[in-house]
Formats: sequence, structure tokens, C-alpha cells
Amino acid sequence: MAGHIPEEKVDEIRRSTDIVEVIGNYVDLKKQGRNHFGLCPFHGENTPSFSVSQDKQIFHCFGCGKGGNVYTFLMEIEGFSFIQALKQLAEQTGTDLPDQLSEEAPSEKSQESQAMLEAHQWLTKLYHHLLKNSKDGREAYQYLIDRGFTDETIQKYQIGYSPDSRDFVVTFLEKKGYHPQSMVKAGLLSTNDHGEYADRFRGRVIFPLRNHLGKTVAFAGRSLGQQEPKYLNSPETELFHKGRLLYNFDLARSAIRKEKTVILFEGFGDVISADQADIHHAVGTMGTSLSSMQANLLKKYAEQIIICYDGDRAGIEAAVKAAKLLKSVGCQTYVARVPDELDPDEFIQKYGGDRFKREIIDTSDTYISFMMNYLRRDYNLQVEGDRITYIEKVLQEIAGLDRAVEREHYLNEIATEFQLSVETLKEEVQRIRSQSGVKDKEPKNRYTNDTRQPTVQKKLLPAFHNAERKLIAYMLRDPYIADKVQEEIGGAFNIEDHQVIVTHLYAYYEDGNESDISQFVEMIEDASIKNLAIELAMAPVSEEVSDQEIHDYISRIRSEQWDRTDIRNLESELKKAEQQNEPIRAAEIAMEIIKRKKELKHH
Repeated sequence: MAGHIPEEKVDEIRRSTDIVEVIGNYVDLKKQGRNHFGLCPFHGENTPSFSVSQDKQIFHCFGCGKGGNVYTFLMEIEGFSFIQALKQLAEQTGTDLPDQLSEEAPSEKSQESQAMLEAHQWLTKLYHHLLKNSKDGREAYQYLIDRGFTDETIQKYQIGYSPDSRDFVVTFLEKKGYHPQSMVKAGLLSTNDHGEYADRFRGRVIFPLRNHLGKTVAFAGRSLGQQEPKYLNSPETELFHKGRLLYNFDLARSAIRKEKTVILFEGFGDVISADQADIHHAVGTMGTSLSSMQANLLKKYAEQIIICYDGDRAGIEAAVKAAKLLKSVGCQTYVARVPDELDPDEFIQKYGGDRFKREIIDTSDTYISFMMNYLRRDYNLQVEGDRITYIEKVLQEIAGLDRAVEREHYLNEIATEFQLSVETLKEEVQRIRSQSGVKDKEPKNRYTNDTRQPTVQKKLLPAFHNAERKLIAYMLRDPYIADKVQEEIGGAFNIEDHQVIVTHLYAYYEDGNESDISQFVEMIEDASIKNLAIELAMAPVSEEVSDQEIHDYISRIRSEQWDRTDIRNLESELKKAEQQNEPIRAAEIAMEIIKRKKELKHH
């Protein structure tokens, strides 16, 4: 799996990495007992069944069965190859890797994507350097300062400037070994009918757009003069998908987890202004409507989402759309209202960050309050027909709320304002919910003080099967026990998957390795076998186990083997009796086989 990298280097990087810290960047983990638990990022769930062991440096989901070490996690969550996961962790731990490090037979597509990614990193550095250190960049730098950007912010977000030259960047990229045609595909260069190449972003202030790992994958350019369009973004490429990324997510992730709240803006200018105002848990959409993928990503990290879009009509309409989507995926949604048709950046520039936090963010409307105000705009509530239509639309929204106490709160508001019976309104909401197929439920707490591991309902296993699972769990923890089992029964386990695991485990210990499940699973290529090994390693077992208990497990496994051997022998005798035309003897043997199989079932 490690290709050309020494196993020692792979182990060194893995041991230098804290799996809880890495997974904590993707999953909100809470410590319960010895392990950390959270909502599984690989399948939808409301109750945490995803467990991370800091001691063993492994993860396992009791719901979907996925498990592995820190490499496995990054490969699953980010779609990395092993080498990409290794490089990522080496960079985080400051570990040097061999210069010749390469994938085995990299595909043409992966090579092209890597070249695109590298070119974006080079241009990020170049544009940023030119902003501060070139004559042409001075105007752009002054524009940023006049807009209220600090030197610290310019450095943090690597803001830059692309010179107003058609070929400066083209020449730069060619000297770095990047073919202009591939750079057109990457969205960095443009070309005309004569086959001439030019810098796509020339003459603009450059804002790098980073992926969730902090790597630049696109740019947004803002013109300084009369150049049109005023704003120019990278096109969609293999690296850049607007609906998947959120601006500033890589930098805001830890603050979002700490605050358990995220502020969602439309533009990167709003995010940067908010950051300068000490609001660090903010992200922005990439100039498009919020996507379901982005909504689900935010749900994993924050308990509540505050939408803060522009205060004009278009901003309000976009906020309605985003709020409905966030609510539909189960987010606790609020909407901040910016007055006087200002955008958040303008408000902060005009009134300062303190007033923005106090008057805009801290006074955000709940989803229903926002929708009530929004719907009110379209109706003249002095007219009876409009009033009834408005109430019906509000009741539709209230009916979508999960919590009965929340529904009643808003129904009381409607009843008081329009002098209606709360009971009548309740009946109408219940009718709407019944028609929609919604069942009453109270949301469960995501976390409790219960330190027991989550349990998933599974069918009861036979005694021999449980004995094998327990025995392997102890073998994974203790080479001495594995030696003893190898002497007694070797690989003669009854379950085929168990046979595969112990065969690998014997070889692992024979190579002189210590008990380390995180290292051991690197030997197993089959994903289902690897997940099973992780599941068994995470199973609760006693700190101390007696020789008698191990002996009992071995005896149970042997007994099953003998019973199965007896049945196979009887089946062979049955076949022989049928061939020799001995119906009475065949019937007796058949009855004995049925009896033995029944006994086996209840073992």
C-alpha cells in the first residue's frame, strides 16, 4: 500500500498524528469514557455512533461499519489516495518524505489535476508578491487599504494583484513547466481565435479561493478601473466546484466548532470584513446559491447557522432560499437582517464590528420569525382575503417544526395578533402535518452523559461466533494470547473472515511487531475485513483475562468444529446409503443430521 515509501516512515507519520485531532476537523467529537463520539460523516444519523479511540488510534462507526486508522479516514472523507493522505499528514506533522515519492502508475488525469493544483499555488505566491512589491501593484494595494483591509488581513488571505499584461503570467507558468493549453483548462489563462494566450485575471485585485484543506483551487478577481466585468471568478474545473466549497471554511473550521455556530455570508468581502471585526466563525458561498452539499457540511460542524445576506430584495430572496434548504436538512436556522439595503461589509465599514455583532448578529430572527416577516410583505393584512392567505402560509411553515413547544409558541403569537382560537390553529397544523405524513417527535439530544458505547440492534450470534470474536479481540491486544491460540488451533476458526484476520495477525506478530491495531490494519487490503478487525478491536473487553477464559473460548470453537465435522461425516454416510438403496438407514441418518443441526443452531 505504501508504494515506494519505507514502512518505517509510514508508521512514523501515523504515530506522530493524533487521530482525534484530525477527525475533529471534520466531526464534532465529545469524549465519553475512554473514547470520543460524534455523528458519523459517512452516513446520515441523529444519534452519535461514530467512535474514535485515542489509545488505539482508530475509528469505527457502529452504524455503518466503516473503520480504520488516520490514513483510512482521510482516504474516505476526502477521496484521497494513500499517497495523498500520507503527504497531507506529513505536511501537518512536519515530517520529510523521500523526494522520489510517487504514486504507482499515476493516471493521466491525476497528473493533470496535480499540475493544476501546483500552478494555483505558484500563482497565489506570485500575485501576492506583486501586490506588495511591484510598481503596478501599488494602486491595488492602496485600493485595499482604502477599503479598510489591514496588512495582517492581506497576508492572512494572501490577497494579490495580477499585472495588466497579457503575457507576464503566461511566460511565468511556461517557465515553471506548465503548458498554456492545460492552464486554459485550469481556468488560469484565456485564449482567443488566433490561439494567443493571456492571463485571465490581468489588471485585477486577486482573492485566492481555497479548498477545505487550505489549497488554492481558484481565484476571484476585482477590476480597479472600468474593466468589465467588475468581478471575475474562475470557471468550474476538476479542482473547483462552487457548490462543494465554502469560502474561508479551512480557516474558520476550528472557530465554528468552538462557537457551535456558523455565520453564512454571500461574498468573500463580507467574510473578510467580519474576520477583521473579530468574527472568525464565518464562511461564504462562492457567488452562487447555497447547495445541499454545503448545507450538509455546515450541519456537521455547527448547531446553529445564522444567514447574513445583503439587505436588498435580492439578498432577502436568497436568504429565504438558503433558510428553507438549511431547515430541510435539519439545521437550527436563524436569519440576520441588515438594514437600509446595505450588505454586511458596508454595514461594518460604516458602523463598526461591535455594532454589527450587537445589532445584526445577536438579534437574528428564528426561521419562523423571519418567514413571518417575509410573507407579510406580500399581503395587505387589512384585507380579509389576504389575511387568511397569509395565516395559511404561516401555518404551513409552523407545521414543519419538529418540536411541539415551538409550534405552540408561534401559534399563540398568531392567535393573539389575529384574535383566533389556539385550538383551531392547532387542529389546522395537525391536519397539515398528517397530510404531509409528518409524525410527532421530539429531537433527541446529540450527546448524553451516558459513557456506554452506542449499541446497534443486531441479530444474536451463536455462542461459537461470539467466542471467536472475543478471542480475536484479546489476540489483537496481546501477542502472548495470539501465540497461545496459534499453538492450540492455528487458523482453524469457523468463520471465514475470522480465519483471514488471524492469518494476517500471526504474520504481523511473527515480523516482530507490537500490538498496534492502527498499524496492523495497514496489512489488510480488503475493506470489509479491515472494518471487521477494527470493530473487534473496539469491542469492550476486560483489562485482565484469565487463562481459563481463553481456554473456554478455544474449547467452544473446537466443539463447533467437531460438531460440523460430525455432520459432514453423517452427510457422507447419507449419500452412501442412498446410493446403496437403503431407505430406512438413509432416513435414520437424515433424522440424526436434522437433530445435530438443531443443536448447532442453539449453541
